[in-house]
Amino acid sequence: MSNEVHAARRGPEQPEGGIDLAGAARELLEQAHGLAAGRAARTLTPGAGAPLKQTLMAIAAGQRLEEHRAPGSATLQVLFGDVTLRTGDDELPLHQGHWAVIPPATHDLRADADTVVLLTVAMPGHDAG
Repeated sequence: MSNEVHAARRGPEQPEGGIDLAGAARELLEQAHGLAAGRAARTLTPGAGAPLKQTLMAIAAGQRLEEHRAPGSATLQVLFGDVTLRTGDDELPLHQGHWAVIPPATHDLRADADTVVLLTVAMPGHDAG
């Protein structure tokens, strides 16, 4: 494992064609295992100020995202693995193929196994219609 806590930040890039989510997930999980934080992420939507932000995130088993609030309405899709989404005293176990709305309250996320999720956030300040 590296002494690095997080991977270097990089801006999202406009993809050429589609993205191989399974391949990107494998790469991120390998990267997560090499970092002290045990997680790695890649923003899929290009450009700052976009109305929708999607992030592919790999979290090594036993690691967690500490309590935080989403910057806007958000959903979580588990591509593979198992996580627990916790809001206060409520816990929601999610497994491969599961999808859930992230509560607008403070929450955290624990990886119960090596996991890759797709986080989608509707950024505030953008008209949906």
